[in-house]
Amino acid sequence: MNTVGIIGGIGPESTIEYYRLIISSYLEHERDGNYPQIIINSINMKKMLDLIAENKLNEVTDYLVSEIQKVASAGADFALLASNTPHIVFNQIEQKSPLPLISIVEATCEKVVNKGMQRVGLFGTKFTMQGGFYDKIFSDHDIEVITPNEKDQDYIHNKYMDELVKGIIIDDTKNMLLKIVNKLYETSSIQGLILGGTELPLILKDTDVNQIPFLDTTRIHVESIMKRFF
Repeated sequence: MNTVGIIGGIGPESTIEYYRLIISSYLEHERDGNYPQIIINSINMKKMLDLIAENKLNEVTDYLVSEIQKVASAGADFALLASNTPHIVFNQIEQKSPLPLISIVEATCEKVVNKGMQRVGLFGTKFTMQGGFYDKIFSDHDIEVITPNEKDQDYIHNKYMDELVKGIIIDDTKNMLLKIVNKLYETSSIQGLILGGTELPLILKDTDVNQIPFLDTTRIHVESIMKRFF
């Protein structure tokens, strides 16, 4: 049985959700009572985000590679970063990683391609919305990624870091996020919205907006993990 190594803690709430989803998804396939083998390395989110904010991307890469080395030493066969934001340096990490990595961006792109979408919105941290790593992967498939205006990006980022990362769910925040979704739909004709922050599915559900399907990157990432098990 393969063992998955998770670089988690970025943030803690979504790491818990990853664990739950991997277990439940595995049991949907496994009928013999077995459970998946998982190694979780919950890292210091603040250290990583501070380095990204200071644009010290080489240090971010080295930090995350060293944390992947820990799960490799513990016996993991492959690994993932349980967050969108660190994918800003995914290519650099992949080159130095001691383990095969599963990219949340590539997995999400594959899902969007399969759904036949050509214009999708993107919510996440400002690092994710402004980092360009979604645009780069999606443009190879002629898919346009639309982000909110700067004011709305500030709102999403601040609520993400001050509330969602801490597991705080507030109705007023949800309502404002939905207004931003509707604005993107009306102004840019998006066909779906990428929840490019792994805490966003904790507050935004597919049932919230009928005309715009939400692409839950956590669930999509877990689907890719299952392909390694079965």
